[in-house]
Amino acid sequence: MNQAVKKSLLSVSLCCISSLSFANTSAYQAPSAEDLRLYDIAQATQAERIMGDVQTLVDFGTRHTLSSQDHPTQGIGAARNWIKAEFERISSQCGQCLEVIEVGQTVSGKRIPQDTNVVNIIAIQRGSANPNRMVIMSGDIDSRVTDVMDATSISPGANDNATGVAGALEAARVLSQYQFSGSIVYAALSGEEQGLYGGKILADYAKSQNWHVQAVLNNDMIGNIAGINGVVSNHTVRVFSEGVRYTETEEEAKKRYFEGGENDSASRNLARHIKGLADQYMVNLDVEMVYRLDRFGRGGHHLPFNQAGLPAVRIMETNEHYHRQHQDLRVENGIVYGDVIAGVDGPFTAKLTALNAISLASMAWAPAPPKQVTIAGKVSPSTTLTWQLEENAQVAGYRVYWRKTTEPQWTHSRYVGKVDSFALHNLVIDNYIFGVAAVGSNSNTSPVVFPGPAGAF
Repeated sequence: MNQAVKKSLLSVSLCCISSLSFANTSAYQAPSAEDLRLYDIAQATQAERIMGDVQTLVDFGTRHTLSSQDHPTQGIGAARNWIKAEFERISSQCGQCLEVIEVGQTVSGKRIPQDTNVVNIIAIQRGSANPNRMVIMSGDIDSRVTDVMDATSISPGANDNATGVAGALEAARVLSQYQFSGSIVYAALSGEEQGLYGGKILADYAKSQNWHVQAVLNNDMIGNIAGINGVVSNHTVRVFSEGVRYTETEEEAKKRYFEGGENDSASRNLARHIKGLADQYMVNLDVEMVYRLDRFGRGGHHLPFNQAGLPAVRIMETNEHYHRQHQDLRVENGIVYGDVIAGVDGPFTAKLTALNAISLASMAWAPAPPKQVTIAGKVSPSTTLTWQLEENAQVAGYRVYWRKTTEPQWTHSRYVGKVDSFALHNLVIDNYIFGVAAVGSNSNTSPVVFPGPAGAF
């Protein structure tokens, strides 16, 4: 770092300190940057258990949304019953710490020609302090072959998406051994291949229950390490997130056009938060943020939550193998097609499950993201952030963040104590992106909130 930059940063720090009026210096001592429990959680997921769950789901033959609802061993109904029983078994081992429920609806429409029960299996681990503040991990129950309307052919759906459901079950096993201030929801969603029905049903249910959904981590294909392009890698994961929020109004769009925020939706900053946690608490895992909603021209079950105005991202493998997606089981010209369990890597699936687990745990232990974040500094040498102060013991204080407008991640931050505003002197608002996060007394920090409606959680 050159001397000019050092002098500039020192000037910012000293000016910032002078803008505070604390009774004593301990009031703005930053909590530790680490929660040692998260290192344990990162190592707790077990590939053998996950692969056992994947195999069980594969053995239902097909989990197509239009398959049998009442056969004891085959079809979507049998798969749902097993998932529910497994969540209940996990709950019995933690003193009934999970509320296991069905959230469903009778649906007909695109790709569902007759009335069909689309049912999600949900397990809720209620928080002790903020039971209505939710972080959600989801995977999809249903599977398909080449013809999206074929409800009878064998459709193992091992990677797509038995891995996501198995990951949610494993995360529940690990995290049910802890208690959290906020609630964690483990969701097995139905109807994804037919049109993202299960996600919409759960998003509507969340609103009807007045849930404050802080994050949705949608896991869709987290087990394949060998790409169709020949690349084999077990150390990278993609996190997709919307840039401009789906629910933005015309007035909000105009504000964003002049003030920025197209790269700082709640979902985008949720993705940044996940990457930061991986960098701190995991080894041999590189989170690749992809700055688009989903793969080009494609979609997933985080979309219904985005459409409801909720922060949601897609977590998935980096290297896709298209011969193993949405394919009839067959060998053609020497090429093996089909989504069978041989294409799933257990240790990799456990690693991505661990990424979910530390993210869920950290956010459930952390305070909620700050509300009513605003910013001022037009035609000024300094920038001032304000937010709603939360007067509770969970909140130790707040941390302000900034980065240059061309930087993909937050590069600078400063703990500012338990205040409701902070002035960054000699940082011109035009040249940086700014945000605020709440810091917990247990060292966990909320995702960063970009000022205004563009970034609000």
